[in-house]
Formats: sequence, structure tokens, C-alpha cells
Amino acid sequence: MELDIAGALTWGFFAVILTVFVIDFIDTTGTLLGLGLKSGLLDEDGNLPEIERPMICDSVATVVGACLGTTTAGTFLESAAGIEAGARSGFASVVTALLFLSALFFAPLFTAVPPCAYGAALIFVGLLMLTPIIKLKFDDLTEVIPAFSVIVMMSFTFNLGIGLTTGFVIYPLIKVLGGKIKDISTGMWILGAMAVLFFYFYPY
Repeated sequence: MELDIAGALTWGFFAVILTVFVIDFIDTTGTLLGLGLKSGLLDEDGNLPEIERPMICDSVATVVGACLGTTTAGTFLESAAGIEAGARSGFASVVTALLFLSALFFAPLFTAVPPCAYGAALIFVGLLMLTPIIKLKFDDLTEVIPAFSVIVMMSFTFNLGIGLTTGFVIYPLIKVLGGKIKDISTGMWILGAMAVLFFYFYPY
């Protein structure tokens, strides 16, 4: 609870707040939609019903984690492995939380495990999340180019949030160049503007 709210609400700290907000917001949104698609929870328009509920849970976890001095808590893409194994309810999350809690007592042992030992599992998770690519309209370059940009940026930056943020910049740009400005919603314009600010202030 060692918080300095007044110190954070200054113009000099704006870039930090913007960067953390955009990464957390977009990373969570992308993860939820990806996992929702994988588990068949999206509606016919590609939206996740009642998405505000997991977003609120993620927000509360982020705030509480920060107050307690831990690293950011949030939605994790590795849930795809659980979904593939049949997890569909909140009980799976409770089991995962309990396993994480028990892992605290074995932290020295787990930190001794080299990345090459669990790298294959992460690659498999990535493979599971790649299957929705078949839903892309490959005959429409204004859809394919932004999607390809997102995949490339995620691959080379190792960051889901930065990949999706790149898509929010390129998507409206490509739509405008392709003469399909009507395809761009108001929300996409707002996300695009936020993404531009993010890349401008991002501490490279």
C-alpha cells in the first residue's frame, strides 16, 4: 500500500500511464476474444457476450495486485491449453489459482527449470491460438494486411499487446487507402488514436 497517487498524476508520468493502460487493456481484450473464439463463446458477430464481466475481474486483479506490490495480475493466453482440454467454466480458473498458490512453496524448484523445458508447451499454446486464421477473408487485402502485421509484430516483439496495437494503427490506414472507410467504426478510430499515442510515447 505504498502508493503515490499525486506523483503519478503528473504530465511527466503520462507516458508511463498510457503505455501500461494500452498494453493491459489491449492485451486483455485480445486474450479474451481469442480464448472466446477458441471455446466457441463468441456470437455470430464475433463479440464475446458480457465481456465486461471478465474485464472487471481483470481490472480488479490488476489494481489489487498493484496495491499489494505484486507484478500485474491479468488474463493469460495459456488458458487455451485448458480450453483445449475441456475447461469451460469458472471452476477451471479456481483450480488454476490453487495450483499457482501451491507453486509459491516450490518457487526455488520451479525457477531452476530452464526455459527449454517448458518452451514446447508454449509453442503448442501458440499453435492452438493460430487456428482462427482460417476465418480470415484472404481475398480482401484490407483484412489480410492488418492481420499479417499483428502476427508479425507479436512474433518479433514477443508481446500480444504490441502486436494488437500495431493492428489498430494499420487497420484504419489500410481501410482508408483501400477506399473502405465505411468499414471503420467509431471505436476503431478511438483505438487507432490511442495506439498512435502509445507508439509515440512508448519508451523504446
